[in-house]
Amino acid sequence: MKYYSNQLTDPVYIKPERETSLDRLFKSWIRDERDLPFVYLTVKITLVLWPLAILLYIPGINNWVWWGAVIAYHYFNNIVFKGPFGLMLHCTSHRAFFEKKYQFMNNYLPWVLGPLFGQTPESYYSHHIGMHHPENNMPEDDSSTMFYQRDSFRGFLLYLWNFVTFGVYDTAKYHIRKKRNKLMVKLVRGELLFIGACIGLSFINFPATFVVFILPFIISRIIMMVGNWAQHAFICATDPDNGYKNSITCINTKYNHKCWNDGYHISHHIKPNMHWTEHPTYFNKTIDEYIVNEAIVFDGIHFLHVWAYLMFKRYDLLAKNFVNIGDRFQTDAEIISFLKKRTRKFAIEPYLVASSAAA
Repeated sequence: MKYYSNQLTDPVYIKPERETSLDRLFKSWIRDERDLPFVYLTVKITLVLWPLAILLYIPGINNWVWWGAVIAYHYFNNIVFKGPFGLMLHCTSHRAFFEKKYQFMNNYLPWVLGPLFGQTPESYYSHHIGMHHPENNMPEDDSSTMFYQRDSFRGFLLYLWNFVTFGVYDTAKYHIRKKRNKLMVKLVRGELLFIGACIGLSFINFPATFVVFILPFIISRIIMMVGNWAQHAFICATDPDNGYKNSITCINTKYNHKCWNDGYHISHHIKPNMHWTEHPTYFNKTIDEYIVNEAIVFDGIHFLHVWAYLMFKRYDLLAKNFVNIGDRFQTDAEIISFLKKRTRKFAIEPYLVASSAAA
């Protein structure tokens, strides 16, 4: 186990002493100057991925050049940019990126860059903002982890299968039920346009379409479910709607530098609109709330580690990186027992009864 220290290595905003003319130009476009790194990331992705994508569609291209472009495309897509882009999309879904007078530019990430990463236009917003946060991983959340054994690979595969096959349908039904028809239209429109574009482009050049759009789509859906599973793998049986008790926080990890403090998932659910640079400071200021609520905090690992350790039932590694805030535990064995209780699946029957009674 590890012990709490208020010394965090995760990124916070430090106003630069100098700025370039390009910095000033970009800052005049965006709502929050702290999001300036998003602009430069957007430019990099545009200048790297789109030229590679177009190159793959050029007819008669040399075979060696084509395969070189495939390798480069997926290296930059999945290794270099996927995490930073996905969490930039996440941050800008919660907090509008560009100023009102440049509102049209807020469509650039979901409609122009998103499809390269397998993000169907506006479906992420419709699901994440429109359903996941309002429902907070409870039963009406289509991506809820409650009813799965969360240290079971078989359980995860079932979770993934249900989301991939029924996720869009269930989310659309949810929006209709909640009378959020605009979000339903955005969700369905984005999915259908992406699928239609892939079908049309496949007739033109199927290998290129598979590389540029279809494979990133498959990878993206898997990675998103891996992340959500880990973020909501440990749930208190007696208080599952408590953001401190149904989510986790990962501190002091390189992942937070690359992916905009995404490890602070508890505070993100407590205050969804908090700017990504504020989470470390907020964590230190509110540590007593984490202690009172028996929150789960890990140090030095991130969500992919948590997911892998759960799949292999390596509770010893989870305990090794567990932060013993409030000095609640004396041994790793006590921590392991505590974590195992939090991964037990919930019985669905009581929630079905409650839902029927409410109806």
